[in-house]
Amino acid sequence: MNSSRPKSDKPLSAAEALHLLEQHARQSQDVLASRADAGPDVLNYLAENGASATRRAVAANPATPVETNWYLADDIDKNVRKALAGKIGHLFPGLLADEEKHLRDLTIATLEKLARDEVSEVRAILAEEIKIHDCVPKPVIEALANDADPKVALPVIEFSPLLDDRDLIGLIVATRASSILSAVARRKHLSGDVSEAVATTLDIDAVAALLANTDAAIRTKTLDKIISQAAEVAEWHAPLVVRADLSKSAIRRLASFVGSALIDALAARSGLDEPTRTLLKSKLDERRRTEAAAEAAVVEAARKAGTLNEAFVAEAVEECRKETVVKALAVLGKTDEATVRRVLDSGSAKGATALVWRAGLSMRVAFKLQTQVMRLSGPDLLAARRGIDFPLTEDEMRWHLGYFGIT
Repeated sequence: MNSSRPKSDKPLSAAEALHLLEQHARQSQDVLASRADAGPDVLNYLAENGASATRRAVAANPATPVETNWYLADDIDKNVRKALAGKIGHLFPGLLADEEKHLRDLTIATLEKLARDEVSEVRAILAEEIKIHDCVPKPVIEALANDADPKVALPVIEFSPLLDDRDLIGLIVATRASSILSAVARRKHLSGDVSEAVATTLDIDAVAALLANTDAAIRTKTLDKIISQAAEVAEWHAPLVVRADLSKSAIRRLASFVGSALIDALAARSGLDEPTRTLLKSKLDERRRTEAAAEAAVVEAARKAGTLNEAFVAEAVEECRKETVVKALAVLGKTDEATVRRVLDSGSAKGATALVWRAGLSMRVAFKLQTQVMRLSGPDLLAARRGIDFPLTEDEMRWHLGYFGIT
């Protein structure tokens, strides 16, 4: 009689045979644990007797009975509870549709267990999954919104439809945490009362988030309160300027302290009356003169300190500080600012490259100047030769400089 075991195999010991049996049993359990048609008895057995990986699969299985879900909410392995939290949170509205009251109650009890889990990762997964549901028991949402771990609290605070104005104002009053205040400020359809409460905190990040929230109702007096504190808070300037609900008075006040680019944006708004347009033009001219003087002082200080160099210009280019770049190239290239500005405004990559070469700077700066300040792209760009070298000969660069009157 032929043996089913190859002759070359050594005889199995009892321990090895048991290990093989256990290994095959675990593999079979893992397969069954994920199957929708495994049946409630099998899934319940695996939840009680399976290894951790098997119990995780049962916890994640949408077909797992409600009673088994409730049992797994107390599993000793946090990864099993994390898998269950993700599933329960995602499927909760459908699970509640069961006609039998005791099964609905058991599903809610499972949710409440997970919301009290000692491991914040479990609570965070649950919070992320149920943050937009309106069928969750409100005490669960309140508990998660007041959780000490921001990863748990923030999704619920920002998105839950069950938190009303009273809840949100309570959260604002109870905390100084910028992340919590900002989550409130980002909510859709924020009321004027809640917006007022956020603004009263004067938290820089939260007020910036509030101003950027186009769904937030912000009363005129609230905006006025923010503007009265905004001169020294640069983070608020841009979101204030782009608000569609600015009054004429607010526009005039903003023009007294924001930068020239933002005054330009204010002047581009439709519906401005002539006196306001005239004021904005006057403020724009004044601000440009002030900014130009400040930039000139920075460039002159760098020249005197011996730091008006490649690193200085490269940083100004990367930060898109065009006027600083213009003044620096004028000094280094021994030409006037008007000519430098004409070169940069021309869109000529070759002219700009030649100007950088004349200033004693590298092709790396020339390429960044094209992309960051001149906003050139694609075929309009002039790339380096061999990655670092100027692609034009010295005669070619002198010709392009001559084209702009630089000798």
